[in-house]
Amino acid sequence: MQESKNNEMQQVAHIEKSLRKIADIIKQRGREILTQFPITPPQFVALQWLHEYGDMTIGELSNKMYLACSTTTDLVDRMEKNELVERVKDTNDRRVVRIHLLEKGATIIQEVIKKRQEYLSDVLKHLSEEEVNVLESNLSHLYDEMTRD
Repeated sequence: MQESKNNEMQQVAHIEKSLRKIADIIKQRGREILTQFPITPPQFVALQWLHEYGDMTIGELSNKMYLACSTTTDLVDRMEKNELVERVKDTNDRRVVRIHLLEKGATIIQEVIKKRQEYLSDVLKHLSEEEVNVLESNLSHLYDEMTRD
C-alpha cells in the first residue's frame, strides 16, 4: 500500500514537472516570437485576456494578470498609445470604463498565436497520428478536470 502511494506521488511529481517544463518552453518560444512584434510580454498577456474574454475593466484585467491596478493602468496607457486597445464607457453605467481590444491588437494576437501553433505543429510532426490524438484527448480531459467545479 505504501509503495503504491509512493509510486503514485512520484508519477504526480513527474507529470507536474513535465507540465511545468512544457509551459516554460512555450513561454520562452512565445517571447522569441514576440520580438518580431511591437509589444512587450505583459502587453501580450493583457491582449490575450481581452481577446479571450472581451472588454474588461482595469480591475478585472488586474485580477486576471495578478498585477496591481496602477501597474495595469500604466500597461493599458502604453497599449492605448500604440492603438492596441481603447478605453470605452460602459453602455449600462457611464461611470465604468472598459478596455476594448482594437483591430491592431487583435491582429497581433492572431499572428502570434498562429506562429505558436506553427511551432507546435513542427514539434508534433515527430509523433504518430495516434499519439497526437491521445495527447489532445488527454490534455482536454485534464483541462476539464482542472476547471470542473
